Amino acid sequence: MRASELESSRHSELWKWSATDLATAIRHRQLSPVEVTESVLQRITELQPTLNCFITVCAERALQEARVAEAALMSGDAPLGALHGVPFSVKDIVNTEGVPTTFGALPMRANVPAQDAVSVARLRMAGGILVGKTTTPEFGSKGFTDSPLFGVTRNAWSAHHTSGGSSGGAAVAVAAGMAPLAVATDGGGSTRIPAACNGVVGIKQTIGVVPHSQAQDLFGNQTYVTPTTRNVRDTALMLDVMSGAHACDPWSQGRAATACLPALQNLPPDLKGRRFRYNLAPEGQRASAEVEQRFMQVLDLIRSLGASVEPFDAQLKIEPIWRTVNHTVWRARFSQLVAQHRDELSATFVRQIESAAHYSAIDYQNAMFARSRLFQTVQSWFEHCDFVLTPTLSRTALPLGTDIFDTMEIDGTELEDIRANWYPWTMPFNMTGHPAISIPCGFGEHRLPMGLQIVAPMFADTAMLQTAAQLEAALGLLDARPACDSL
Repeated sequence: MRASELESSRHSELWKWSATDLATAIRHRQLSPVEVTESVLQRITELQPTLNCFITVCAERALQEARVAEAALMSGDAPLGALHGVPFSVKDIVNTEGVPTTFGALPMRANVPAQDAVSVARLRMAGGILVGKTTTPEFGSKGFTDSPLFGVTRNAWSAHHTSGGSSGGAAVAVAAGMAPLAVATDGGGSTRIPAACNGVVGIKQTIGVVPHSQAQDLFGNQTYVTPTTRNVRDTALMLDVMSGAHACDPWSQGRAATACLPALQNLPPDLKGRRFRYNLAPEGQRASAEVEQRFMQVLDLIRSLGASVEPFDAQLKIEPIWRTVNHTVWRARFSQLVAQHRDELSATFVRQIESAAHYSAIDYQNAMFARSRLFQTVQSWFEHCDFVLTPTLSRTALPLGTDIFDTMEIDGTELEDIRANWYPWTMPFNMTGHPAISIPCGFGEHRLPMGLQIVAPMFADTAMLQTAAQLEAALGLLDARPACDSL
């Protein structure tokens, strides 16, 4: 193949490139922001009819911004941001100036914010190019991604399985190469659940590391604006850009922007001296046989890298606490919306809002007391280890069409309460504020991805990302990609 043909072939698959590689190539004028954006938009055009992970595509605006980025690159008159010319998507629950933010809900389909969320503004200031808004269930209200507004978002690896949620669109878009970076949110696992379902990296950073400019309860907040990417280096790059103090968020005060990406340079291949504790499932709950088998294999790998790995007991009943706090917040936010627009909202969303009607102020405050005790419990774990390991999910992606009020199956046993039984290990860290990251760790039946969750002490985000990068390298799954074109 001639050099020109090789170059043409290389550029036709720019959607496969990582954000860090794209940013470097653009900075060195080896790639144009326009051709990168065109490649991503072409990928969206090809796969959107099948995967349905975008609500809005900003093609014309993205191309115009790419042309401006290219002119700035060629002129050399101003310093370039860390994401100059790199495309990104935003979950349609996060505000974007001049672009509809529908919250996945029909009553909000005409809502156009007057300004970007802080996280989005920072990505754009760093030179990132918004290509579209990704799907979310109504107001991010469940671990599946479907809504009367847009239909159903399919798993990137299987047309017959859920993408997870509530950031299902973000995870599918990244997995399928429809944008190398995605802004997601996580209120109980909403970044990590779809990351595990779709074989990508999803982080919930320490509370306050990324300012949350849309939180209404600033002090009791348990929701996070988060990165979703294909690899840990891209997560570090994105987190560095999004992080740092802002006046809108009291938890961010006094927090400098992270410098995670430089800390990932020249990492040793081993984990000597690291102390890990692990738990497969909280007491009284279970994981599937294939999740358990793969989890134990990963633990053996970690031991072979020189780390100590020890089990610990966990007697946690998190879902009732999480539901009491979360659903009373939702009822305060959305009861009037339900009263006015019931016919435009899904029955599942309405049922969740109305389920909180019997909670009292005392119930809510008792749940907040329990949240404080949970924080102290998790803090105590790190007196004996550097990191905690769990499966991200108790089983692989559930069948498409499953509802949050349905039962779920693990190895032939039907279980009630999907939140408590599918993702018991994601909700705790929303409530405590500790950082947690899900990385791909293998595949189950039907080649459905599995996720490993790493949890770290408060504000140990950089150390957590270093460990995640080392495990990512040892697991050797970076080249695994879904065959989206054949779904």
